[in-house]
Amino acid sequence: MKLVYGLLALFLTASSVLTAQQKELTLEDIWNGTFRQERLESLQSLNNGKEYVVLNFDRESRTSSIDVFSYKTGKKTKTLLSSGDLEEIKYFQDFTFSDNESKIILVTDLEYIFRRSTRGIFYVYDVNTKSLQKISDQKIQEPTLSPNGEKVAYVHENNIYVKDLSSEEITQVTEDGEENKIINGVTDWVYEEEFSFVKAFEWNKTGEKIAFLKFDETEVPEFSMDVYGTELYPSKHTFKYPKAGEKNSEVSLHLYDVSENEISDVELGDYNDFYIPRIEWTNDANVLSAQVLNRHQNVLDLIFVDAETNEAEVVLNETDEAYVDVTDNLTFLQDNSFIWTSEKDGWNHIYHYSKTGKLINQVTEGNWEVTNYYGFDPKTKKIFYQSTENGSINRDVFSIGANGKNKKRLTDNTGQNSADFSADYTYFINTFTSATTPSEFTLHLAKNGKLVRKIQDNKALLEKIAEYKFTPKEFTTLPVNGNDLNMWMMKPPNFDESLEYPLFIVQYSGPGSQQVSNSFYSTNDYWFQMLANKGYVVVAIDPRGTGFKGSDFKKVTQNELGKYEVEDIIQAAKQLGAREYIDEENIGIWGWSYGGFMSSNALLKGNDTFKMAIAVAPVTSWRFYDSIYTERYMTTPQENPSGYDENSPLNHVEKLKGDYLIIHGSGDDNVHVQNTMRMVEALIQANKQFDWAIYPDGNHGIYGGNTRFHLFTLMTNFIEEHLIINPNTKSSL
Repeated sequence: MKLVYGLLALFLTASSVLTAQQKELTLEDIWNGTFRQERLESLQSLNNGKEYVVLNFDRESRTSSIDVFSYKTGKKTKTLLSSGDLEEIKYFQDFTFSDNESKIILVTDLEYIFRRSTRGIFYVYDVNTKSLQKISDQKIQEPTLSPNGEKVAYVHENNIYVKDLSSEEITQVTEDGEENKIINGVTDWVYEEEFSFVKAFEWNKTGEKIAFLKFDETEVPEFSMDVYGTELYPSKHTFKYPKAGEKNSEVSLHLYDVSENEISDVELGDYNDFYIPRIEWTNDANVLSAQVLNRHQNVLDLIFVDAETNEAEVVLNETDEAYVDVTDNLTFLQDNSFIWTSEKDGWNHIYHYSKTGKLINQVTEGNWEVTNYYGFDPKTKKIFYQSTENGSINRDVFSIGANGKNKKRLTDNTGQNSADFSADYTYFINTFTSATTPSEFTLHLAKNGKLVRKIQDNKALLEKIAEYKFTPKEFTTLPVNGNDLNMWMMKPPNFDESLEYPLFIVQYSGPGSQQVSNSFYSTNDYWFQMLANKGYVVVAIDPRGTGFKGSDFKKVTQNELGKYEVEDIIQAAKQLGAREYIDEENIGIWGWSYGGFMSSNALLKGNDTFKMAIAVAPVTSWRFYDSIYTERYMTTPQENPSGYDENSPLNHVEKLKGDYLIIHGSGDDNVHVQNTMRMVEALIQANKQFDWAIYPDGNHGIYGGNTRFHLFTLMTNFIEEHLIINPNTKSSL
């Protein structure tokens, strides 16, 4: 605890030093790495439970190493491998162990395809022989070692391959893969984006079988984007993208017998137009689990497949009037009973089921959310998890008996606590951060949370921050439309309540999201701080529809995205504008993606409240967005046309009064630039003046080279031009 209080004191000292002694925070500082945090990269426990490994990169020699540390002493015991000792590669970007830790896959020359998907050149390092073996001369996707480390499966050009590492024999498992038609073993665009996974194949426990998904996207409509690049003629990027209400890929489940070199098809049941968002082998090598979701995403079945007979049985069914979230917390225990998380009582909690799907007991309960499941210790029968029991903006780590008794809080500090447990659940490394504390890493005993020692902190970052003007966030709630909305506020230095300040609202507001959390500065937060230093009161708000306050609060926006969230933001702005220190004639709003959809609607529907808005990469009609995300909250446009159109900014352009800046990347594969082009055309036809910017070939993140610096300079200039600071206020800074 002394460490935390010391860091807090240092941060507050940074806020109280005389302004004349401090530097002005600039965009150059934000984007040149001045405020970079130190982290434990690729932290993971070794199977022995006594050691953990991290990835280190030596900037001077430009080499990578996997270093081993003792939990007990905290000392480095050895370097497992260093690229400096390898002739074939200069450095590697990440690594993955086989289950038995005899082999390590090293990642090099990595390139992104979409948000999560990559391809690269991969090597296998043999820990015992210290030899290195290239998997393929071609760039491949998702190489995964068999449990014993003897084989590696991977995907190349939409087909699955298996390589025997001893004989170097390569077997092509599938042969029908074809771009924009058939995909084997990795997901299509919409699964990757909305179900958050890429690798769609899994080895069973013995390495004898591989389960995989096949996507037939032949009939999925294509989307194309011009890529301007540097050549004389632009090229065209064409890919399958199912918009709301359009044809999805047909997905199917298959089993590959490695020794027999045979593929069999799995008939899951009488489903039509469905998703398979997760597959996972159980502890029984012949039993595969699959989560199957209907297109409306309000019915989810957990299915067990007998890999010997290919028979499928539903063992668990979940339904919801709105939608059912896919769980990433499915965990099979030694007896093949399983842990499951669900919102079925109105809050996300842990449940324990038998191997036949019979409920054994609800492990956690209360008006709070389980936000992460860490695992089950078979020796102590304890379950470890993270939750919001200390308030929705905070996270703590807990243990509880599998019977739901003897719950214990294992973390003390208020803020964001997340844990990485040793393989035997003796220790955990806690990562803690709060609004005033950058990431610090400490070692604790899992049985009681007792601090063993400090591993690493970011005191140097706080010392750097002390050179600048920083004003800590003030957390509170704002009563709006019958709900207490989470909010933080950044005030200018030397804030004087007798003066009036322009208000700048930042938000995202998407379903289940959270902007207001007790955590340290993100890159955007430094920008917000810079704006506060210039004389703006900056506020972040989480309206109805956002997460971690129960399913009723989150799912109230169902079928009407952009209605209740916008009502809350407008009302919040009005209430804040009524405060004596806020200039109600100078209120602005900013958002990116869903936040851009929101800022656009707020400026239009709240045209008597907001003076200006910036929308970056906004959705302007949910008709243009992908099927999985949009239909989860809106069903299809055919079923719910009014829900799609009544809250689309395209249909409210005639209400524009304030200053509007809309920004998009022309290469955005996620929220297509089509959204902005349609908005621009609607504004032109309504004879409304506005500002806009297109970043050539920029994706949804709009970054690369000098791009982010240029973008944030553009937005800062727009704010300063249109959200006017009172001369009396400016003189006080």
